[in-house]
Amino acid sequence: MALRGRTDLNRLLDWIGLVVRLGLAAVWLASGIAKASNSRETIVAVRAYRILPESAVRPVAGVLPYLEIALGVLLLLGLATRLAAVLSSVVLAVFIAGVISAAARGLSIDCGCFGGGGDVAAGNTQYTAEILRDVGFLVMAGFLIWRPWTALSIDGFVASRNRVTEDEQA
Repeated sequence: MALRGRTDLNRLLDWIGLVVRLGLAAVWLASGIAKASNSRETIVAVRAYRILPESAVRPVAGVLPYLEIALGVLLLLGLATRLAAVLSSVVLAVFIAGVISAAARGLSIDCGCFGGGGDVAAGNTQYTAEILRDVGFLVMAGFLIWRPWTALSIDGFVASRNRVTEDEQA
């Protein structure tokens, strides 16, 4: 049964997309706010990966929380969802690579993904869980790249308005 060209499957995907979008928004907002609320810990976390030159640690630690918050806000509103999902994918891929790199080099660090971070005692790392979690978030971002127009989103509202306008012109 179709309603204005929308199938039951499309409506279901709209609502699944809403859950995915809000879930990823919550992740970015929680992570960004935790990092922004304690910039010293964020600097320690970025430095602990021992990837960036010292001159880049503070700028990255300064920008990262606000990038995450911006992604969270865009996803929460459903505004520029595909762009936010693409940027989310890039950031998540960098995070996954960073954790893999730390594990491969034998570093014992907390990822600092939701605040905190830095060195931890040997054997207290959670690399596998962190990588799997971030791969799950990457899958969520991939869903939104594939299907960015979700229920209760600004993007969806604009798309539906454009469909109505096109139907009226036909």
